[in-house]
Formats: sequence, C-alpha cells, structure tokens
Amino acid sequence: MTEDLTLQIQKLEEENKKLKKRAEEAEGENTIIKGIGNNSPEMRALQAKVKEAEKINKLHQELNGSLQKRLTEVEEDNKKLSQQISDYIKKYEDTIRKSGL
Repeated sequence: MTEDLTLQIQKLEEENKKLKKRAEEAEGENTIIKGIGNNSPEMRALQAKVKEAEKINKLHQELNGSLQKRLTEVEEDNKKLSQQISDYIKKYEDTIRKSGL
C-alpha cells in the first residue's frame, strides 16, 4: 500500500513539473505577445503609414472638393452657352434657312 502511495506521489510530482513547465512557456509567450504591442518597431511603422495615408486621404478630399466645384462651374457655363446658342439660332433662324445652312 505504501508502494502504491509512493508511486502515485511520483506520478503527481511528474505531472506537476510538466504543468509548471507549460505555465512558464505560456508566460514567456505572453511576454513576447505584449512586447509586440504598440511600442514595437513594426507597430510604430504601421502607425506612421496610417498617419501618412490619412494625410493623403485629406488631400484627396480637398482636391476632389475643388474639382467638384470646378465641374459645377463648367456645367453652369455650358448651360449658359447652350442657351445663348439656342437664342442666337432662334433670332436668326429665318436668315439661316434662307442662306441654306
């Protein structure tokens, strides 16, 4: 009976050593993961790229806004010119028909 208890104690000690080793490995991996956090060179590089992309996005939005404004102006000018041409044709329609154009 004491032999059985001794054997069980040895098995439990071995299992305890394995579990301690697994816990230490897990703690090491956790430390590595935390080290890759916001202060890592990789994360700082990514944050710099995000800031650069945000600046580019802002510039593109500003440029798009000015282009949209210019497009609106051109469309308004086009309508005015179209109306002027239409008025001109109506004004000289008879003369144009008589001349054969």
